[in-house]
Amino acid sequence: MKKISQKTLYKGDWIKLEEITYRGKNQEQLKWESIERTNTVNTVVIMGRMVPSNRYVLIKQYRPAIDGYVIGFPAGLVESGSLPENALRELKEETGYTGKVKSVGLSLYSNAALLTDKVRVAKVEIDENLPENKNPKQQLEAAEDIQVITLKKDEMKNFFLKEQASGTAIAMGPWYAFFGMEGI
Repeated sequence: MKKISQKTLYKGDWIKLEEITYRGKNQEQLKWESIERTNTVNTVVIMGRMVPSNRYVLIKQYRPAIDGYVIGFPAGLVESGSLPENALRELKEETGYTGKVKSVGLSLYSNAALLTDKVRVAKVEIDENLPENKNPKQQLEAAEDIQVITLKKDEMKNFFLKEQASGTAIAMGPWYAFFGMEGI
């Protein structure tokens, strides 16, 4: 299997739709469609844990693609600078919190059948006793509607189920990070 060519079917401000022509395992010529970002393929997901309370930081954000709200981890694009710098910038913008990056995970694909995005998870420790974390102030863009949620792990499952029952979507990241394949 090997890519032969690629052409852009549509290009917008943030994404483009690509048509890929590739050779199949029997040497036949096949077509596939994928979505790529126009600015970067690198994203970071922030798994923030507050100390000493051991609460995790989640966000509830409106997403036009599903015309609804989704609960997930803070996240964003990796622009200029290092991945840890971008993780802390996104955490500050979306939640108002500051923290320290404790570790960064492997580069993973969230949906390689459709997207070229690579995702890395940054585990961040947030000292809630620091003055700047007492009354955090989000730095949202005009197009963002984000509510910050802090929960202990033992509070999450019931919270997620209640939110989903009321029509809020739950992102796969927090569910699988805390509950894995539980209940399946």
